[in-house]
Amino acid sequence: MFFVYQLFLIILIIISPFIIFYRILKNKEDKKRFIEKFSISTEKKIEGKLIWFHGASVGEILSIIPIIDYYENDKSITQILITSSTLSSSKIIKKYKFKKTIHQFYPIDQSYFVNKFLNYWKPSIAIFIDSEIWPNMFRNIKNNKINLILLNARLTKKSFYRWMKIKDFFSLILKNVTVAFPQNLETKIYLNKANVKKINHIGNLKFAENHKNDSNTISKNLKREFNKKKIWVASSTHRPEEFFCARAHIILKKANKNLITIIIPRHIHRVKEIVNQIKKLKLNVVLHSSKIKKLNDVDIYIVDTFGETRKFHEISSTVFLGGSIVERGGQNPLEAARFGANILHGPNIYNFKDVYKFLKKLNVSKKIKTPNELAFKIKFKKNMKTGVKIKNIGDKILKKTIYELNKQIRNEYEKT
Repeated sequence: MFFVYQLFLIILIIISPFIIFYRILKNKEDKKRFIEKFSISTEKKIEGKLIWFHGASVGEILSIIPIIDYYENDKSITQILITSSTLSSSKIIKKYKFKKTIHQFYPIDQSYFVNKFLNYWKPSIAIFIDSEIWPNMFRNIKNNKINLILLNARLTKKSFYRWMKIKDFFSLILKNVTVAFPQNLETKIYLNKANVKKINHIGNLKFAENHKNDSNTISKNLKREFNKKKIWVASSTHRPEEFFCARAHIILKKANKNLITIIIPRHIHRVKEIVNQIKKLKLNVVLHSSKIKKLNDVDIYIVDTFGETRKFHEISSTVFLGGSIVERGGQNPLEAARFGANILHGPNIYNFKDVYKFLKKLNVSKKIKTPNELAFKIKFKKNMKTGVKIKNIGDKILKKTIYELNKQIRNEYEKT
C-alpha cells in the first residue's frame, strides 16, 4: 500500500504546478508562500527547543489557541511552529500577533519534502490535531526519534470504516504514534481497534474558550445598527445552504419586518456566486467589506472577510451551523453556544455528533430539514446559562490537556 501511496504522490508532484496556479487564481493559495508546501521555509529557525503543532484548517488551529497562549509564556520553549494547509488558517494566525509562534504551510507528504522539513525545523515534539493522519510524515517523525502526539484526535464511523479497507496500512501508520488524546469515546474505541498503544481520553478541547482575541468585536456603529433589527446568523455555510437560508429569511420576514440574516460562508471566495443567487430572490444584499453605515433596507448581510465569525456569533441569539444540510458532517457549534446562542443544524452532523448530543440535552440545539422549519425555530432571545456550563467543562479539559502535554514535553527535554 505504501508503494501505491508513493506513486500517487509522484503524480501529484508532477501536476502540482498546475494545481497551485489554479488555486492562486481562485485566491485559495498564497502566491508568495506556496513554496513552503515544498519545504522551502520563509521563516527562520531559532536555536533552542521548538514544539510543533499541525492542524488542517481554521477550526483545528482555533482549538489550540489557548494552548499556544500558555506555551508563549513558557520560557523553556524558544519557538512554536504551527503548520496548516489552508490560506484562511494562515490569515487567522496573523491576527493573534504571537511573539514566538510562527506559521508555515504544511509540506507535501512525500519523503524528500518531509525529511527536508524535519531536518530544518528539528522539532522537539510533534503534535497533530483532530483527524490529520499523514503516512510519510508519521513514519519519518518516528525515524527521527521525535515523539508524535495526536491531540483532540477524531475518527468518525465513516472515516474509520474507510481506513479499515486498508487496515494493515492504517495500523502501520498509527504504530508511529506515541500517545493519542481522543476528543470522544467513539474515537477512543476506533484507536483501540487500530492498535494505538497509548490512549488517554480527556475530552474535547473545543470546549475550551479562546480568550486571546476578545478585543475583536463589532464596531460601535455596526452594533448600534444591528440593535435596531432582529438578527440571526447562518455560519460556515456551503453551497447551496446560503440560498436555503435566504428562503427561510423570506418566510420569517413576514412576521418580522426589521429582520436581517447574517451569512458567513465557509469559503469566502464564493461570495460573488452567493450574492448572485440570493439576488434572484429579490432580496437586498450587502457585504461586510463595504463598511456600510446604515442597514435600513438590508435583508442579507454577508461576511466576506477572514476571522470575523466570533464577533457575529457573540451578538446573535440564534446561529444555524452550515455543512449540515449538505453532507459535510457539520461545523463545531461550541463557540456560538458559548455566547448563549440557540443552535440550529441540518441532519448531517457526524463530525460533531457528541457535541450536538450535549447541546441537545441542554435544550439549545435543534435539527431542521427545510427552510420552513428553520424559520419557525429561530429565536431572538439568548440562553446564557449554556455558556457558563461550556466554560466550566472547557476549563477542566484545557487544564488536564496542558498537564499531560507538559509531561510529554518535559520527557523529551530530559532525553536531550
